[in-house]
Amino acid sequence: MDPILKERDRLLQRTARICGLSFTVVAALCLVLPDAVTPATFLPVVPLVILLAAAQYVVGFSRSYLWVLVQVATVLGIVASITTLNPDGLTPAALSSVFQFAAASLPSIALVLATDRVRLAVLAAVFVVVTGLTTWLTADARPPLQSLGILSLGWVIAAVAGIWVSAGVPQAARRIASIGRAHRAERQASEIEAQRRQSARLLHDTVLATLTLLAHSGVGVAPAALQQQSADDAKLLRQLRLGATPAPLSSGGYNLEPVEETVLGTTLESVKQRFGRMGLEVSWHGTGQVLLPSDVLDAFLLALAECLENVRRHSGVREAHVTIVDDATTVRAMITDAGVGFILDDVDSARLGFKESVVARLKEVGGHARLFSEPGSGTTVVLEVPR
Repeated sequence: MDPILKERDRLLQRTARICGLSFTVVAALCLVLPDAVTPATFLPVVPLVILLAAAQYVVGFSRSYLWVLVQVATVLGIVASITTLNPDGLTPAALSSVFQFAAASLPSIALVLATDRVRLAVLAAVFVVVTGLTTWLTADARPPLQSLGILSLGWVIAAVAGIWVSAGVPQAARRIASIGRAHRAERQASEIEAQRRQSARLLHDTVLATLTLLAHSGVGVAPAALQQQSADDAKLLRQLRLGATPAPLSSGGYNLEPVEETVLGTTLESVKQRFGRMGLEVSWHGTGQVLLPSDVLDAFLLALAECLENVRRHSGVREAHVTIVDDATTVRAMITDAGVGFILDDVDSARLGFKESVVARLKEVGGHARLFSEPGSGTTVVLEVPR
């Protein structure tokens, strides 16, 4: 709040400077009109006008009461000089100049005196003094009630503007703070939901896959491979219990050290070795080494590994082909098998495997997946991620 209030004060001070100097120039121009005042009257007024302009300029960056008092004293001196030193009385131009100084130029100080109660009390005192003396000194040239109305209007407009800005800025700051809190709460909820989905995918890719193997008595998997996979899952669960946030390394493997950029070929080899241990023979085609940002690479490899896991569990065959190609903007992987295939509409929409671990995972990094399958014709999945 403090920086906002300071900026509010600077805004009011700059506005007071502009308004004050503008009306001071207009009032001074009225005095230089032909026959407005005599030279004897004009000469004493000039230094007062210069001092008034200097004080109004300084008010633009200073909140000191000194410069406010200087403006009040100089305006009263100008009004007194014009009304008392002109031997022929107040001409229309001289009268206009007096009210420009007293009802427009000087009231600009209301913009800097409307920010707190003490300053408002000072403003009220200045208003009473200036209005009373100006009305009294111009009583012969203009009816007092008319003078009082003109002077009051100028001061009220300036005071209302200052009060409105002073009260409006804190309200706007509170609204901004409220919006900021709502945004943080929404972001926190989104992060929690994203973490929940990530945890669900993580468990699906690791622990649930291992439990499925155990439920089928580890058919087709060497006991040593099953033991290693179970040990990896147990380590992951211990990390999660201790509050760690593991970063994915490959399907079935996670570490705690984030990787900024990884060579794709090295990680693909680990995926190949894992499924080799699990009894699935994977033939790799196309490029073997591509650089991707860590988050994109993680999503790409985990989706790829989930597709291979689906081949191992559901296709009825022990062989799959993976073709990886890339261009300037995209990396693609095509996973094919010659298994039993299936009807796409028969897949339960509540299953996490393809929907979350493949489609949603790639979507979060700007990629997408396409699935093609027919009963008896095998299955093909195409994965695409941006470079």
